Amino acid sequence: MELKGKKILLTGGRGFLGREVHEKLLSRGARAEDVFIPTAEEYDLRKRENCEQVVVGKDLIIHLAAKVGGIGFNQEHPGELFYDNLVMGVELMEAARKARVEKFLAVATICSYPKFTPVPFKEDDLWNGYPEETNASYGLAKKMLLVQAQAYRQQYGFNGAVLFPTNLYGPGDNFDPKSSHVIPALIKKVADTKRNGKSFIEAWGTGKPTREFLYVEDAAEGIVLAAEKYDKSEPVNLGSGQEISIKVLAELIAKLMDFHGEIRWDTSKPDGQPRRLLDVSRAEREFDFKAKTKLADGLRQTVDWYLADPK
Repeated sequence: MELKGKKILLTGGRGFLGREVHEKLLSRGARAEDVFIPTAEEYDLRKRENCEQVVVGKDLIIHLAAKVGGIGFNQEHPGELFYDNLVMGVELMEAARKARVEKFLAVATICSYPKFTPVPFKEDDLWNGYPEETNASYGLAKKMLLVQAQAYRQQYGFNGAVLFPTNLYGPGDNFDPKSSHVIPALIKKVADTKRNGKSFIEAWGTGKPTREFLYVEDAAEGIVLAAEKYDKSEPVNLGSGQEISIKVLAELIAKLMDFHGEIRWDTSKPDGQPRRLLDVSRAEREFDFKAKTKLADGLRQTVDWYLADPK
C-alpha cells in the first residue's frame, strides 16, 4: 500500500505508541490532513455509532487504541480491560468491513500468548494454552482481533492483519505508578528514591522472570512497514529478539541513573509470566522489519527524557 494520498484512521494516535506511528506515517508520504486521530472524549469507540462515523471514507485503519496497564492495574480492573478492549475491536472492525475500508491493521499484545509458551514464542503457539492469569482478560480480548480478522477475511475477503508486539518502552511512556509497566515504574522509583535521599527501592516479585523490550520508535517502524507491505491473515510478532531478566533490568536502570542503593524484591507481589521472548523471523521475512535500538541505548534515552521533566 502506497501511503501517499490514502485516507487513514489512526486510533490511539495521541498515545505513547500512536504519536510515533503518526510521525512515521507522515515521513512515509501520508499527508497530515489525511490522517484522522479520534480522541476518546469525542469518539468513544465502544459505541457502534462512533465507530461507524470515524471509518467513513477511510482507506486504511491502524487500530492502536486500548485500555492497558501493568500487573497491578490488570489485577484491579480485569472486567474493564476485557470489555473495553474487546468491544472497541469488534465494533471498529465491523464498521470498517461495512464501509469497505481497504485495509485494517490491528495491534494486539504479547499478553495474548499462553503462560507457558516455549521460548522463543512462535506465532503458531498462540492457541496452545491459557494466558498468564494476571493479564488474561486483556490478552484474550486483544487476541479476539485476530479471530475476527481471520473470520472476516474468510467470509468477506476483508483485508485485516494483526501484529503482536512485545513490551514497549521509550520517551513519552506512562510513568503513573498505578498503571505503568516495569521500565517506567523502575525509572520513577529510582528517581524518587534519589530525590528523597533514601537508600533502597522496592521492586515487585522475585526479579527472576525475563522480558523482551522493544523501543517505541522501532515498534512504530514495524507497524508502518506492515501497513505498507503485509496483507495476510497470519499473526506477526514484533520484538527485538533479546531477553533480559527483571533483576538484571533493574540493575541496569540503577547503573544508568547512578543509583548505588539496594534493590529490595517484594516477593508477596506477582512475577507475571515466567519468560517472554518472541521469534521475530516472520516480521523480517514478510515486511523487512528488524529492531535497531539496543536496550541500553533506548533506556538511556528514556531516562534522559524522564529526568528532563520528571512526572
